[in-house]
Amino acid sequence: MAKKAYILLIVLGLQFVTLFSYADDKTLKIDYYGDTIEIPATTATLISYNVQPSKASVQDFYNIINDLDYQPIITSLLQYKEKRQLNDWLYYQLIRKTAQAIAPKADNYPRYTLYKWFLLAKSGYDATLAISEDNQLFFYVHCDENIYDIPYYMSHGKQYVCLNRHDYAATYNLQQKGLFATDIIVPEATKAFSYRVTQLPDFTPQRYTEKDIQFNYNNRLYHFKVKMSNEVQTAFNNYPVVDYASYFNIPLSHTTYSSLIPVLKEAVAGMKQKNGIDYLMQFTRNAFLYEDDQQSYGKEKRMSPEQTLFNTYSDCDDRAALFFYLVKEIYNVPMIAVLYPTHITVAVKFDKPLGRTIEYKGQQYTICEPTPQVQNLRVGQSAPEFKNMSYQIAFEYTPQ
Repeated sequence: MAKKAYILLIVLGLQFVTLFSYADDKTLKIDYYGDTIEIPATTATLISYNVQPSKASVQDFYNIINDLDYQPIITSLLQYKEKRQLNDWLYYQLIRKTAQAIAPKADNYPRYTLYKWFLLAKSGYDATLAISEDNQLFFYVHCDENIYDIPYYMSHGKQYVCLNRHDYAATYNLQQKGLFATDIIVPEATKAFSYRVTQLPDFTPQRYTEKDIQFNYNNRLYHFKVKMSNEVQTAFNNYPVVDYASYFNIPLSHTTYSSLIPVLKEAVAGMKQKNGIDYLMQFTRNAFLYEDDQQSYGKEKRMSPEQTLFNTYSDCDDRAALFFYLVKEIYNVPMIAVLYPTHITVAVKFDKPLGRTIEYKGQQYTICEPTPQVQNLRVGQSAPEFKNMSYQIAFEYTPQ
């Protein structure tokens, strides 16, 4: 029979009361993209929060939970992070799922947010909370990278970006709401958070389905049965617009990679490099329908290569990232991302430059346009409107 433990916590004046009994061998079972993780359900999972967010009540929450048995939870989370080599963004998804199991979001949003913050901060990340004038709770983390579509503030020379802006209506104007930092000191919370994703989890193969992708190249129709998982979409829900150095390094999951890259390698195996890259360019351009992000999502959104494969519609950012990834995996040649005011494309360094080139650091890179244009452009061709338009190099890849 499981042992029982009891806890009664009362913070006078705040209606902040917890009265629970629990089994000390109880665990929370977290479904992390098909992998079941067991997290100890200690006394630290039992804190109630039935008051309006304020600096005082948040401080009380921290003081109480910090004196309880929270360390086994943090240890389990960090051990899994290390075992699976999770990047920060994907570790944060594990924390979200854990907080949801402890304090369901729909039942009590402030409590759910407090647990997310506590778990992330105790995992070593410089996370903090702020409260708006209308008593809404906002969750921030120190991040040194360029993040473009979520609120941030500066404190002591450090940038803090908002992790939960998506939970509020698009019409909620955070800039017009005064924010008051709680300034709670968590000694362990020192690390900056990174949005770079260089490895995806091993999503459960049984949860993949096959998507038929086809395109025409040199009057021949090519078919691909690519294995896709909706869990990849879920993993990147609320992923912000990041800089191109982060964006262009997001990989495919192992199962999707194994269903597509070997087949593409086989398709171009007998081709010269120029023709093989042209094949990949035409695949990226013509196997998916084009639609601008404003039409699809009402805002700028950059999809990972796997999301582009998964979705029906995509735009130039998405095609550039997918084409870049395919060329890197199959040919591993130097490339640059060429950013115009309204467009992005890719240029590849061939042994001998072809057609229109971009000079960068003394080298010639050939334009390879992966997004549909009015004309059917070949390698070394670009749309007329871009020939005299100013540009910048958004990202450079040099094989190691």
